[in-house]
Amino acid sequence: MKQVDRFLLAISAGVVVLVVVALAMALTRTPQGYRPDTTPDGVAHNYLLALKQRDNARAYGYLAADLAGYPPSVDAFVTDIDSRYLWAFNRESATISVGAVQITGDRAVVTVSETRFAEGGLFSSGQYGTSFSMTLRRQGESWRLISADSYWAACWSQSRPCE
Repeated sequence: MKQVDRFLLAISAGVVVLVVVALAMALTRTPQGYRPDTTPDGVAHNYLLALKQRDNARAYGYLAADLAGYPPSVDAFVTDIDSRYLWAFNRESATISVGAVQITGDRAVVTVSETRFAEGGLFSSGQYGTSFSMTLRRQGESWRLISADSYWAACWSQSRPCE
């Protein structure tokens, strides 16, 4: 009987240690923050983070001002983006990570991985991933977005108004 008591005590202690470690990790986790705007991957990360946090003015500031369909204001930017995406579902249910960067002269292509989470069935994780690219152009010392395969209004490559 003494052997069983020690075994149960060890299991209980192990569970307590796991709970304490998980709680410590959850409380000390630093929130995702903005990166320096000096690199293409930093700008791509910051643009996507600004969209996710609904910091529309900051996201708008990362667009190249010489786009053919450049939104004339932050409000027009928000209208263009919101009319093409169901942000209520996308922003909170996606994890985005910036990956490889390919720089050629004053142009850069950044590969982004996106993992979306949804309610899954019994045999489904409810998780699926995709990749897309974002193209940036160097303007002086900064990088600005000129196109993207996602989180982008396709009408920006055309002239205004965005329809």
